[in-house]
Amino acid sequence: MSEEEKKKPAAKAKKEKPPAVEDKPFPEFIENHYIPAVKKALEEQGITDLDVVLVKAKFPPSLQIAEDCWQVTGSWEGGARKFNIYFPQEDIKGPKFFSWAANGTQPSAIEGFLGDERRITLDLLVFGVVQRLNAQKWLALN
Repeated sequence: MSEEEKKKPAAKAKKEKPPAVEDKPFPEFIENHYIPAVKKALEEQGITDLDVVLVKAKFPPSLQIAEDCWQVTGSWEGGARKFNIYFPQEDIKGPKFFSWAANGTQPSAIEGFLGDERRITLDLLVFGVVQRLNAQKWLALN
């Protein structure tokens, strides 16, 4: 080895990136990142009395599925409008389902939610809710 090679400083170790918010444990991600982001996005759409929570509960009775699963439940207009996002595997990358109900009724159908997406991000999960509610004409006049 030449004298120059010996004096060369070792290459600096790359700084490790902090883990993506989507890689955090499920309840932490939902409570600390997803729910605040959903609230902010829907408030920007003009919803002022929004309540969004994470609960472990059964699917709607009309679906005749007896098992509990994690759900993000949102409601506004005094509970007249509600939506649920179901996470049966306690994992944002696993299967997800969406339902909505109006005027105190139970959801009559449950739909797949972002099932075709390869990479699930916080922004995509928020966009999906806004898109679904807008399709119901619950947000903007379209």
